Amino acid sequence: MKMTTIILIITATLTALIAGLFYAYSCSVVLGLGKLSDTEYLKSLQFINREILNPVFFISFMGTAFLLPVSTFLYRGQSSVFILLLMATLAYLIGVFGVTMFGNVPLNDQLDKFDIANSTAEAIKEMRDNLKTGGTF
Repeated sequence: MKMTTIILIITATLTALIAGLFYAYSCSVVLGLGKLSDTEYLKSLQFINREILNPVFFISFMGTAFLLPVSTFLYRGQSSVFILLLMATLAYLIGVFGVTMFGNVPLNDQLDKFDIANSTAEAIKEMRDNLKTGGTF
């Protein structure tokens, strides 16, 4: 098996893992969290945001961001494969990596610093609403 094929298989696997994470999260976790009170909701998100920062997530999330462009470069001579990889790379780097880094991470940092125990019910509701309008949950 050629090295380019092995890299493409690893790239596809990492991409599928990230897609599966987002899909499962959207179809189950988000729906379950939506049923919680404002305080429970924010506490749950704080724990989720802290726990997702682990090596398995980083390997798949950053690995995809690295390997999609590498795979695109390696297949630059094969027009149909190259075009598909280029579209996947752009979609991932802009729609997943970019949105996460410039949209979700700042909101997650804001949420992590939010002191739920010493906040009023109004402040907690405002934080939840801010997260919803920020597009993360």
